[in-house]
Amino acid sequence: MSFFILVCLDSKNLNRAQNVGFPEVCGSNAAHRLSDHHVRCSGAGSSRHQTPAGSRTGQKHLLSSSRYCDQLKLSESTHVLQPFLPSILEGLVQLAAQFSSEVLTLVMETLCIVCTVDQAFTTSAENKICPLTIAIFLKYNNDPVVASLAQDIFKELAQIEGCQGPMQMRLIPTLVSIMQAPPDKIPTGLCATSIDILTTVVRNTKPPLSEMLVCQAFPVLAQCTLRTDDSTIMQNGGECLRAYVSVALEQIAQWRDEQGNSGLWYVMQVVNQLLDPRTSEFTAAFVGRLVSTLISRAGTELGDQLDQILRAILSKMQQAETLSVMQSLIMVFAHLVHSQLDPLLEFLCSLPGPTGKPALEFVMTEWMSRQHLFYGQYEGKVSTVALCKLLQHSLNTDDKRLQDIVVKGEEIFSQEDGIRTRSKSAKNPERWTNIPLLVKIFKLIINELSTVVESNASRANAADWSQDSSGMWEEQEEDEEEDDEEDEGLAGQLLSDLIASNKYDDDYYEDDEEDDPDALKDPIYQIDLQAYLTDFLTQFAQQPCYSMFSGHLNNAERQTLQSIGL
Repeated sequence: MSFFILVCLDSKNLNRAQNVGFPEVCGSNAAHRLSDHHVRCSGAGSSRHQTPAGSRTGQKHLLSSSRYCDQLKLSESTHVLQPFLPSILEGLVQLAAQFSSEVLTLVMETLCIVCTVDQAFTTSAENKICPLTIAIFLKYNNDPVVASLAQDIFKELAQIEGCQGPMQMRLIPTLVSIMQAPPDKIPTGLCATSIDILTTVVRNTKPPLSEMLVCQAFPVLAQCTLRTDDSTIMQNGGECLRAYVSVALEQIAQWRDEQGNSGLWYVMQVVNQLLDPRTSEFTAAFVGRLVSTLISRAGTELGDQLDQILRAILSKMQQAETLSVMQSLIMVFAHLVHSQLDPLLEFLCSLPGPTGKPALEFVMTEWMSRQHLFYGQYEGKVSTVALCKLLQHSLNTDDKRLQDIVVKGEEIFSQEDGIRTRSKSAKNPERWTNIPLLVKIFKLIINELSTVVESNASRANAADWSQDSSGMWEEQEEDEEEDDEEDEGLAGQLLSDLIASNKYDDDYYEDDEEDDPDALKDPIYQIDLQAYLTDFLTQFAQQPCYSMFSGHLNNAERQTLQSIGL
């Protein structure tokens, strides 16, 4: 079937069907007949009157077809496409062989949706879909959008049991050869992207993992990560190893190389490299996730190696300056507050920090000074709830190790200072109050409550605005349908112009933010932080020591407490 197999899936057909009496067109038999009519009509005229996909009209049709498929996916109505899957796939394969990466983007978006419609069909067509996707990825690997869409297609194939074996037989040798290739023999960035694809396959394959993934891909991945000096490959390699640890730790621990080293040993070598003080600090940007997953999955199997990891983290923290790196490292301690608080406190008190005082004071000082800057919904929950646990622990046990620590409170400003310039800052360094650690934790918890309340309110307002504006956009679309369907008004516009124009949603080509699989498994992720903090502070206000803590609050913090009735 020609390019016109896609034209029938124009979103205008959906709207017109609704207007002529098909109120639930996406799921109705009427829609099936309507689509069938358009497919047959399109196919009948395609042999001699085909509109080239590379033309402006063709690009417009392909864009609207891709958008319509996406609408079907969002409405869970992709079954409408099922009768036409063979013809659609044939048309997509033909298009992929003819046009630029811009057109390929739309082709691959549609192909990804096609893969989700019918698992039986996708399994039967894997021998076309997988080789095509590999070929496109290798040819356009320098295009991040195409590479990302290829990754999405491999993700869909990996989730279908019937596709897993054949896909791995085609894909894994390609990825292995790329990871083994000398850096000067392959395009820049190809190795890092290939590791990302391997991560996707591992994450979306139901365990146990195949021998090809464990015995071939895993050791090559580990060696590739260990021998490189490219920080991106190190980061991606660490994330891929985290996927292996999360999905198949037992298989990795049981695997041995010719020297008898286990897969867990290789993971530890990579962790040590990512934390090596001699490497760039950016190599540690994601190491916290790897270490936290390793601790939660391996547990007691780490033994003394856990102490070794924590020592390396402390060393790296003394060098790091970037927020993302410091957050990654501090989050390891935040996770341990949840799972191993007493052993953590004992360990940190047994080591000297950079000033000679216990490392506990160093970690708390660095954490408290950055908590308000942390980003990420899951990370925010982990660190904030950890603060609550630290405060509660200290009050319950009268822990002097925490009570005796003093940290920066609030910056001191003088009315005589005026506007702070660089010269003034150099002459008059910042001045801060000093307050007990537990008071700082209390103030940070209140600040987190204020932030989450404001965030939830903004989200609610945005949802209300979206509902109010939806009718306006629907009316605008109806007006647009009355416009000429041909090239009139499109003069000079190519596909890139159509994508960039206000006619299409600004965020249409932005991928939905995907939550981290390990975060989704963590019960902390499900916590309603506003409710949790409100309950915690309400109970804390009943403590005899509350008056001492509340005496350190500023007006904004008092207003936050007043908003919850305190």
